[in-house]
Amino acid sequence: MREQSRAAADAAVQMHSGIAAFEAKHFSRAMQLLSPLAEQGEAEAQYRLAVMFQGGLGMARNSTQAFKWMRAAAEQGHALAQHGLGFMYMQGECAAKNAHLAVEWFTKAAEQGLAGSLTTLGLMYEEGVGVEKDAAKARAFYEKARV
Repeated sequence: MREQSRAAADAAVQMHSGIAAFEAKHFSRAMQLLSPLAEQGEAEAQYRLAVMFQGGLGMARNSTQAFKWMRAAAEQGHALAQHGLGFMYMQGECAAKNAHLAVEWFTKAAEQGLAGSLTTLGLMYEEGVGVEKDAAKARAFYEKARV
């Protein structure tokens, strides 16, 4: 039991250090610290790896890896990853363009209260992208985003 506590504490320190490196734009260090955690299923680490691969931060861009990690984090309920995956599908970046899947992932993030996803859904309903045009639904999403 004591070893489990120690391992959990070490992983928490590693996560904190990896996020700090990411925030400080020390991307190669962030990759080194976060990669093992992402492989172990840590959604926050997976999301940060996706962002680095997608933007070519500290490495060459890698759309395949960006999609892999964004989807892994999104499937675990990580709201920012769900939003990011929605954009990948909406814009056809790192994934085949698919407005219906974009709506699906933006909806999951919006259900967690993510204002950016609520706003994006409002726009999609306003313009009829991936959904039927619906001004009332668009307004409702915009209003929820402002709360």
